[in-house]
Amino acid sequence: MAQVQIVSDGINYRHRIGNGAHEVIADEPATLGGHGAGMAPFELYLAALSACTAITLRMYAEKKGWDLGEFRAELSSTRDAEDRLVVHRILHASATLSDAQWQRLLEVVEKTPVTRVMREGATITSARGND
Repeated sequence: MAQVQIVSDGINYRHRIGNGAHEVIADEPATLGGHGAGMAPFELYLAALSACTAITLRMYAEKKGWDLGEFRAELSSTRDAEDRLVVHRILHASATLSDAQWQRLLEVVEKTPVTRVMREGATITSARGND
């Protein structure tokens, strides 16, 4: 489905994350001992959700023949009273959409692939490499 590799580049907590064709930098902010050279892990988590949100809604709108104009999503996270992560999305489109269109987009966004995985959870395994 997907594969990435992360490699430290010797600058404190800074790491390069790549998939063979593209690369991003991950780091911690200075307040946590990093240099702020890239997004922190939970920012990357929100970035994955925001990318899936934007792409899925753009695909859906195109299929329906709806013009979204410039689409924007703002994501933030907090912790609830039980210390569970709560993610909030605010969606924007520069084109004029009806209330019915917005209602449908809000239904579709609840079913994006990354939204589903984040809600359902995933099995995560780990193993030692051979180097």
